[in-house]
Amino acid sequence: MSGTIMKSLVTSFLLTGCVLCTACQKELGYTGFGGTLNETVTEAISLSTDKACYKPSDIVSFSADKMPAGEIYARYRHLGDVVEEVKVTTARWTWQTPAEDYKGYLVELYQKTDEGDNILSTIGVDVSSDWDRFPRYGFLSKFGPMDKAQSDAIIDNLNRFHINGVQFQDWHYKHHWPLGGTAENPLETYLDIASRNTSLTTLKNYISQIHHYGMKAIFYNLCFGVLDDAEEDGVSKDWYLYNESSCKNINNHPLGAPFKSSIYLVDPGNVQWQEYLAAKNDDVYAVLDFDGYQIDQLGNRGQLYNASGQKVNLPAGYASFINAMKAKHPSKDLIMNAVSNYGADKIIGTGKTVFGYNEMWAGESGFSSLRSAVEDNYRFSDNECRTVFAAYMNYNVADGLGYFNTPGVLLTDAVMFALGASHLELGEHMLGKEYFPNSNLVMKPELQEALVHYYDFLVGYENLLRDGGSFDDLAVKSVNSDYKLTSWPPQTGKLTTLTKKVGNRQVVHVINFIKADSTSWRDIDGTMPEPDLLESVVIDIPAQGTVKRVWMATPDHNGGALEELTFKEGAGKVRVSIPHLKYWDMIVLEY
Repeated sequence: MSGTIMKSLVTSFLLTGCVLCTACQKELGYTGFGGTLNETVTEAISLSTDKACYKPSDIVSFSADKMPAGEIYARYRHLGDVVEEVKVTTARWTWQTPAEDYKGYLVELYQKTDEGDNILSTIGVDVSSDWDRFPRYGFLSKFGPMDKAQSDAIIDNLNRFHINGVQFQDWHYKHHWPLGGTAENPLETYLDIASRNTSLTTLKNYISQIHHYGMKAIFYNLCFGVLDDAEEDGVSKDWYLYNESSCKNINNHPLGAPFKSSIYLVDPGNVQWQEYLAAKNDDVYAVLDFDGYQIDQLGNRGQLYNASGQKVNLPAGYASFINAMKAKHPSKDLIMNAVSNYGADKIIGTGKTVFGYNEMWAGESGFSSLRSAVEDNYRFSDNECRTVFAAYMNYNVADGLGYFNTPGVLLTDAVMFALGASHLELGEHMLGKEYFPNSNLVMKPELQEALVHYYDFLVGYENLLRDGGSFDDLAVKSVNSDYKLTSWPPQTGKLTTLTKKVGNRQVVHVINFIKADSTSWRDIDGTMPEPDLLESVVIDIPAQGTVKRVWMATPDHNGGALEELTFKEGAGKVRVSIPHLKYWDMIVLEY
């Protein structure tokens, strides 16, 4: 429902990629590395890697924008363990990843001092032979003629967030004829659904740069959409969906100017339609090196009928459509949107989508709905299917020009990431609406900086966040009378814990809702207040064995670098003092 469900085309402007650039550092003061959260570090170092993800035993190339004087070291950690530690003498260096597949690493660049190790910067490294286990999905939405340097810069920016798959939204010529022209004679330029210019060269340049970074390029289209000239292009009137058994009114999504046409629905389970669109996708794959197809729907449309007046089961049709697309192009990845969870069981149940994709709306606005969707996707797939949320932040604010509300975005990402999901939110700009080209809201530098740390954290600790385990809802207790604490689900005015057992580790996420003004992830009017920085938060965690070690990490401090914690054990519990908590801390007990 993302790309075509809009009432009008809104004024937009492009936010070009800018991650920790000099101007942003000066405006922001660049805090977070070295010492306390409140200190400003004048010699901040920005790290980057040459890919978004790596195969086992690949070589990673690191770059630092500057290097201070003195002895500098790189430490490569997998969860709590140091894999390797080397001295770094130049601003560019390499590391060969271990041979194990599907592992996340956090790399700490640090300087040894008399007071201990001074963390200068961090970056995540994902070693995964495919993206299905740890998907981090981004998007593109503007494909007009542009200089290659401009399109490359946008993908360069996404690489810094370790985005490993990119959805091309509303790139197509027509829903029922996605490629502009034919495989033999593709159009260099054409108008998309919103009458915007699309350039074949721009599409090819984007795909090339995406593959350069090891990312997947995924094209978007509905599973059942046609325009008003579809019959001229070979679509049969026998394929349409109708609002009533008498077949008087074709079900459609009305669109006015500047859109080329309203969108009319055909039966996704109709075999002839499947064959027609699969043939059109042949042309797409022949001309553009896409890695797969992002399939969309429009949510629950009520009872619909085919051209024979028979009732149509749309979710069953979705499953049939997915199976047909996979059979036609078995090497291509498929993702399908479960709008408000509609049809999710049938979609995931095919076993042919690489992960669960949930577009969340007002009916699923609570943080608790996020967990339900994650658990449903696991349940529908024998615990195999990860979740990506299409969830639009500050939705009402995006009707006009302005900024995203940093606390709302970070609190929502903290919950999603703690649940083991990721958030479709980053492209040429950040998403605020289901019409992806809407770029009315931009990120303040402080949000851009924070999100770099959050995505490094998501990668560095992916094997705790997203790689199995089970939520166990331990009854964690607060020892500080000043800090009220509750187990999941979140409550305003309190800290909330989300606990998970992963192998021999107990993970305790502590998320700060003390100043939150709601328990809705949407922060629809951009009013979520910034939480206070809390210090010395003492908690008791039920122990399920002998604890040998306790450590914590947070994207809100020192770039997610691991911090060892002292603890006391007795009476079936472990007492830990959390030194600092802003939005989200992850506490890990190792048994």
